[in-house]
Amino acid sequence: MTISLDHEWESLLPNGDTHPYRTGAWRPQTREWTARDMDVEGEIPSDLNGVYLRNTENPLVPNADRYHPFDGDGMIHSISFREGHAEYRNRMVRTEGLATDLAAGGPQWSGLAESPLTAVRTDGWGARTRMKDASSTDIVVHSGVALSSFYQCGDLYQLDPVTLEDKGRASWSGAFPEAGVSAHTKVDEKTGELLFFNYQTTYPYMHYGVVSREGVLTHYTPVPLPGPRLPHDMCFTANYSILNDCPLFWKEDLIERGVYATKFHKDMPTRLGVIPRHGTEKDIKWFDCEATYVLHWINAYEEGDEVIVDGYFQFDPSPTMGPDATIDQRMFRFLDLYAMQSKPYRWRLNMKTGAVREGLLSDTITEFGMINPQIVGKKYDYVYSVVPTEGWFTFEGLIKHNVTTGEEETFHLPSGVYASESVFAPRPNSRSEDDGYLITFTMDVVKDVSHCEIFDALRLSDGPVARIRLPERICSGTHAFWADAATLTPQG
Repeated sequence: MTISLDHEWESLLPNGDTHPYRTGAWRPQTREWTARDMDVEGEIPSDLNGVYLRNTENPLVPNADRYHPFDGDGMIHSISFREGHAEYRNRMVRTEGLATDLAAGGPQWSGLAESPLTAVRTDGWGARTRMKDASSTDIVVHSGVALSSFYQCGDLYQLDPVTLEDKGRASWSGAFPEAGVSAHTKVDEKTGELLFFNYQTTYPYMHYGVVSREGVLTHYTPVPLPGPRLPHDMCFTANYSILNDCPLFWKEDLIERGVYATKFHKDMPTRLGVIPRHGTEKDIKWFDCEATYVLHWINAYEEGDEVIVDGYFQFDPSPTMGPDATIDQRMFRFLDLYAMQSKPYRWRLNMKTGAVREGLLSDTITEFGMINPQIVGKKYDYVYSVVPTEGWFTFEGLIKHNVTTGEEETFHLPSGVYASESVFAPRPNSRSEDDGYLITFTMDVVKDVSHCEIFDALRLSDGPVARIRLPERICSGTHAFWADAATLTPQG
């Protein structure tokens, strides 16, 4: 292995830290590496060409009072493949928030589980009244540039997808929305467009937009909602984008007091909004569905008069805790996919009649699904999801699900080894939708090591065809992206 230590950050976290989401699989890193000629078990496929990117909540600074894993600072991991060789890098996202925290020697913003009013205490640690834009949630590649994003809306930080060189914040020629952009921007490989939304606590509460292949904001429209909401994801078809208004959101009467407490309103419908790709608020068609919260969508497509939308239906979006539960246990219950009973689900929305047909695709608890990027927005058969750890926000395996036949194939990792969100990389000249590779980073807390593992998607249960050892064990995190080599050249 040929490695170089490119930078080491100063951590302000306490010595002997025992926080459950800053230890174990969630232990943060302080070192940035470049690695080549890494140790490989098996053989890296010679026809795998592109880059696998993953974003990670990797805190360097503690919170003032209470830390939530989604408060962690963004760190991007990149492993690029070319003709049987691999290069790995990891870099902190150079956000303004991180720079301010480090310069001040302590936290300058309130975290997810803290009141914004905490940040105006008089003990001198800070005077900010909003969450830090940690850019630690998602990562995509658009027009040859990697864009990291934050789930509570913020800037899009730009990086070279292979070297992770910092390229500053996206400006869209001065048209970047004042309200920011939420995580889960979507890239349409066919048109080259980037689709996005944002949300706020003031009217109209949501906006939706489209950015061209060349990086120009070509469409931006308000999406009025009944009140402030907490949408997390969106999906699209060839002609439409699908937004949502789920009945789990902040209690509006408490927001003015600086209290951001969520409640699941089980007697309210989940509303799905279908808007033409370049439509406005007058074009949105809303559909009332069974009450749930959808954290992530799988895919959507058009079939006759219907728009078919697949995602993960939570049968218990707000799990009940016992009277002796701690504040942390109550907070972390929203990370337990088992407790929330998250399962693949399908909504069929009739654009002519307004009728809705909906129901389970599988009774298996799973989440964080990826499909073949070449068919996003089209009719598909396969989704590749994670097997969540019961009671914990980690992933202990991968599952391949055929949404047409219901057939499932699973690979479970050894005890103490956890996966990342896994991407699908199509094989060149593939003969079927599932002819390609699944790629994931793993965190082995038993052996204190991380690997990039590559699977043949046609034979997932056979295990990885290659395991590439990384310079050190990496931190668990959330979202990932695959960019084929052909998409890495900037367009325009």
